[in-house]
Amino acid sequence: MEPVTLILTALAAGAAKGAGESASAAVKDAYNGLKRLVSSRFAGKPSAEIALVEHENDPETWEAPLAKELRTSHADTDNRVIIAAQQLLKLLDEAGTQAGKYTVDVRGAQGIQIGDHGTQTVHFNTPAPDPTNRDG
Repeated sequence: MEPVTLILTALAAGAAKGAGESASAAVKDAYNGLKRLVSSRFAGKPSAEIALVEHENDPETWEAPLAKELRTSHADTDNRVIIAAQQLLKLLDEAGTQAGKYTVDVRGAQGIQIGDHGTQTVHFNTPAPDPTNRDG
């Protein structure tokens, strides 16, 4: 699962299940911890802070704005945020976690594309041909 999708999924699931009175203390703590980590990435960025707060109440409407802010703030590359999202989803969906649904591992990778239906253009740093060189 792509990191932004992982974080959005965890935040939406946490808002739906982790904020209620029936949620366990562990779920509430994990959800609040993830929100704190994301919020710290958004410090001083009012539009990002608003997207996070509004996403909790209306995830469908605020998913795209929050996804943009997660990428812009590089929260999607912050291991602490990713691990917190995985831990929350593990508490909320143990079967999905055991099946590897929320696993993100990009160690040693280059030109990474994670997720479904993506498009990627890769430009390698090969020098352009020398127009004055008639041999090549």
